[in-house]
Amino acid sequence: MADAVHIPDEAETRARWGAFAWTAENAEQAKKVIARYPAGRQQSAVMPLLDLAQRQVGAETQTNGWLPVPVMEYIADQLEMPYMRVYEVATFYTMYNLAPVGRYHVQVCGTTPCMLRGSDDVFSACKNKGLVKGGTTPDGLFTLSEVECLGACANAPMVQINDDNFEDLTYDSMSAILDDLAAGKQPKIGPQIERQTSCPEGGPTTLKEMVSGNHDYRGDWA
Repeated sequence: MADAVHIPDEAETRARWGAFAWTAENAEQAKKVIARYPAGRQQSAVMPLLDLAQRQVGAETQTNGWLPVPVMEYIADQLEMPYMRVYEVATFYTMYNLAPVGRYHVQVCGTTPCMLRGSDDVFSACKNKGLVKGGTTPDGLFTLSEVECLGACANAPMVQINDDNFEDLTYDSMSAILDDLAAGKQPKIGPQIERQTSCPEGGPTTLKEMVSGNHDYRGDWA
């Protein structure tokens, strides 16, 4: 794929990350995670530990983080499982980054509901801000990826940027979000139109009295 991420050279990766170890805080958190599972079932902790490791790498590199191979091997050793089993998990879920990303990982949903509702406009906004699918901007600020359904179809089109969802997007609102992030500002999270979560646009359409608080329903059950 033309927009596939670039996997770093293995020798360079091992030279940089071969001595990876948990920070003191993350070592304690890893113990807590593993303790959730019965003895002999510690391999079930692989997903949260991969997430924890990716966040530690992100903190060390001032990015959204990724999973170098030596880091995955470190987790495999801790959980006493074959390296390949950890690789299989990391390569299956798009929440794990297999190559370095920028400070903000912009993941645009391109599946059917978002496509029908305007994901092409979202991609256009990204492109006009210098983002290219599978690449990181020269300043290291943004990495753009196209991903499968992120579970916010009622609010399509949407993107996930790091841990936050931005929904009900247009070309203009997506451009504004990128501008805010580039300026060090926190854009509004969630729907970019006037509605709460996935509620109807314009507010409630039923039980309006209950929402407004003008009716006391407690007596209706007598």
